[in-house]
Amino acid sequence: MKEKSIELLNKAVADELQAVHQYMYFHFHCDNKGYEPLSLLFRKIAIEEMMHIERISERIIFLKGDVEMKPSGEVKKIHNVKEMLECARKMEEDAILTYNKFAQECAQNLDSVSKKLFEDLVVDEERHFDEFDTQYDNIHEFGEQFLALQSIERSKKVAGSGTPNPTA
Repeated sequence: MKEKSIELLNKAVADELQAVHQYMYFHFHCDNKGYEPLSLLFRKIAIEEMMHIERISERIIFLKGDVEMKPSGEVKKIHNVKEMLECARKMEEDAILTYNKFAQECAQNLDSVSKKLFEDLVVDEERHFDEFDTQYDNIHEFGEQFLALQSIERSKKVAGSGTPNPTA
């Protein structure tokens, strides 16, 4: 019973690690292009995914398991912002489906605490999807002007501060 929960929880750790790595990769590239709002969004959600890893890991340890700290895949080298958002939306959709299934499996194995944890994660992943979807819709509706405005605003901040790079 608890072995199955530990297995599912470790799969979730792997997916969350993958999300952290992917979103930080996107954060670095958006920041480099001056797309500060998008950069900060990817960073914020990566940090939230790290917090998921902590919550999931605490449950694994409670169940007397060992946390496997292996990402579920490699970082995708995507530099186009629209493609980044498509990737992020897909990752969040997959997490929502997966965690709903994991919650059901935990319920079948009479592990209501892990079930609740997965249900709580679904709430966060749906919010993440919505945030990425909003940005995707903005780019679709406003096109490259949406990104250009972000870059221009960043340039104004840099020029006003006298600092060559505000992240340096």
